[in-house]
Amino acid sequence: MNHKLQHALTAGLLRALAALPYGLVARSGEALGRLLYRLPSKRKRILHTNLRLCFPEKTDQQRDNLARATFQHVIRSYFERGVQWYGSATTLTRLTELHSAIELADVYEQPTIFLGFHFTAIEAGCMYYSIHHEVASLYTPMSNRAAENISRTQRSRFGTEMIPRGSSARQTLSVLKSGKPIMLAADMDFGLRDSVFVPFFGVQACTLTAVSRLAKISGARVVPFVTEVLPGYRGYKLRIFEPLQNYPCGDVKADALLTNQFLEAQIQNIPEQYYWVHRRFKRRPEGEPSVYQ
Repeated sequence: MNHKLQHALTAGLLRALAALPYGLVARSGEALGRLLYRLPSKRKRILHTNLRLCFPEKTDQQRDNLARATFQHVIRSYFERGVQWYGSATTLTRLTELHSAIELADVYEQPTIFLGFHFTAIEAGCMYYSIHHEVASLYTPMSNRAAENISRTQRSRFGTEMIPRGSSARQTLSVLKSGKPIMLAADMDFGLRDSVFVPFFGVQACTLTAVSRLAKISGARVVPFVTEVLPGYRGYKLRIFEPLQNYPCGDVKADALLTNQFLEAQIQNIPEQYYWVHRRFKRRPEGEPSVYQ
């Protein structure tokens, strides 16, 4: 299938989902997640490996229950992408509760980095913020051009300035110094470059140092945010926290550990909503075998 046709079919499906009631979309995603969890898959194996490594204190049955709930949330999040990328500003605002520990503005006196994490509702929080405030976003280009075109276009539809990772650092610094905040997520394994190994749930994880380096160069404060799925199909809650204290501290390894510890604390609240299906421990310290055999 050529990329243009794939782009059209994917966009059409997401638009159709956006036209349906939110509760129906969410329930349909969960139902498909329950069905797919019964089948063997690469993502399911990755999910179980991550949970075994991060929650060794849980029983096999407890981890399986958590894996099942996580899989449902992940598949549900794909369905809800239609609402998030094609739903109206009014709909997204109605579905999202905001709890912010800081005053929100279009332009900040101090450069501001909003640090996100890959919970399944991260897209909803980013889209909600972009409706109400100017923002830029660092994103990772995708290998699938159809998915890349859709995601970049729809994420920017309320005015978000999209900046690809690996682009000129001068562009990112210019945006921050203009007062416009930048949103980014740094909780995936992006490779050994500009990364260090620090514990994540007690397991050494390749963790980016780019956030602390960027904060040091720009003088930016780093403000974490988490978006969670509310029970009862009520929508989402975007939580914006106080800026990280003593960050950056001058030690990139200590900074990376601090962000991992913050993320661990948030995961403990909603463990089934974290994106455990990605290979968080893909790269290992020298001499260690792969955990995803």
